Amino acid sequence: MTQKPRLGRGLDALIAGPAEQPTGPTAVVAVGRIQINPFQPRKAFDDDELAQLTASVKEHGVLQPVVVRPAGDGFQLIAGERRLRAAQKAGLGEIPIRIVDFNDQQVLEAALVENIQRSDLNAIEKAQGFKDYLDRFHMKQEQLAERLGMDRTTISNLLGLLNLPAEVQDWVRVGQLTLGHAKVLKGLHDAGRVVALAKETIAKNLSVHALEQLAKQTKTEAAAAQGHAPAKAAVEKTAHVQAIEDELRQKLATRVQIKLKGKDKGQIVLGFETTDDFERIVETFRKAA
Repeated sequence: MTQKPRLGRGLDALIAGPAEQPTGPTAVVAVGRIQINPFQPRKAFDDDELAQLTASVKEHGVLQPVVVRPAGDGFQLIAGERRLRAAQKAGLGEIPIRIVDFNDQQVLEAALVENIQRSDLNAIEKAQGFKDYLDRFHMKQEQLAERLGMDRTTISNLLGLLNLPAEVQDWVRVGQLTLGHAKVLKGLHDAGRVVALAKETIAKNLSVHALEQLAKQTKTEAAAAQGHAPAKAAVEKTAHVQAIEDELRQKLATRVQIKLKGKDKGQIVLGFETTDDFERIVETFRKAA
């Protein structure tokens, strides 16, 4: 059985496949015969970038064929939606295409690769694209990470953003909140407080660090409201302890915190985002035992 190509090198790795396979014929077809890709994870296109590309297409034409697969009497777009949109806006009647024989899974993979590795898809669109793929093809995060040539924890952390309130996701999607802000907010469990902090961050143009401090204050106030005694001041970590913390974080590919409670005692706290994350960490310890 031929192993499926890994996509870390980009879209060409998926199109070409094994070296002995052809990349598919090229042709020139009417723009109106090409259907938009239903698996496209990108929901919004930058108007300025599209205008610049349209101006270039008007002057030079579409230099790189879009990738399509046969669909009925026409074709379904796989990659190159910006070029297709620019051709439509430029009033071109025809566009060059490269025809490939892809199944639905390959089409979705190609859309993810083109956008994630080439066009810097926003964090929420990436996360939704990952979730759609995992749900549709019943695959694990490790398998998707291998297919895309990405770190599995990156995928896991992005998927966690989909637990944010819908309006906060929208603010990340349109760029009012950064990925860094979103990571801080997803660590809170009170949806109302998450929305309130997000609004405050936008209104005051807070940095990620400033938001982190607000989030810590929120957790302290919540603990006090529940009648918990304030935690004792943490013992200051030495450079040696911080180095060990960093080493564990890199080896385990997850959040690691060493909490010192005195000269000779403390805790090592490991964070995980999903069940798959937990099982991977446990398996790492089993192998080391």
